[in-house]
Amino acid sequence: MVRIRRPAHLSDPEIEGLARVLVDCVEDGASVGFMLPLSLERAAAFWQRIGAAVARGERALLLAEDDAGIVGTVHLVLDQPENQPHRADLSKLLVHRRARRQGVAAALMHAAQALARDSGKTLLVLDTITGSAAERLYTRLGWQRCGVIPGYALLPQGGPAPTTYFYLDVTALTALAP
Repeated sequence: MVRIRRPAHLSDPEIEGLARVLVDCVEDGASVGFMLPLSLERAAAFWQRIGAAVARGERALLLAEDDAGIVGTVHLVLDQPENQPHRADLSKLLVHRRARRQGVAAALMHAAQALARDSGKTLLVLDTITGSAAERLYTRLGWQRCGVIPGYALLPQGGPAPTTYFYLDVTALTALAP
């Protein structure tokens, strides 16, 4: 059974668990801002920076956990420019390979959408590698495709990949639960 929770700050064990999830996803080919090889130390440093932003209220982080620890995460970038207080960016939806195909990603997305709504955000945006499993998930969950930018990001092992941008009007959602 997977539980989803929102920590107010990140402990050292949570940073370690998040680092392991990030490394696992990058090693599996996820284009989430890192190139191979990705060390646990570099991944932990990333999560320490995210943890500081969470503590300042600039980001809202959700963790998916099972009895063995953290298996997934997603976060909302809440701190937006002055003319965009209604918007948040959805970032770093990550699920460890051992927990995939169990509804963890969808549960994290539903929780993030509800959190955005509860935080007064009415518009969410995200980007993902075109043709990825994540793109199929976002489409299935009702996100609207805006367009594709060719060669936008590099894959972790090298080589350019196109990125698809999506948005979601949170006010249009009638039910945020799966």
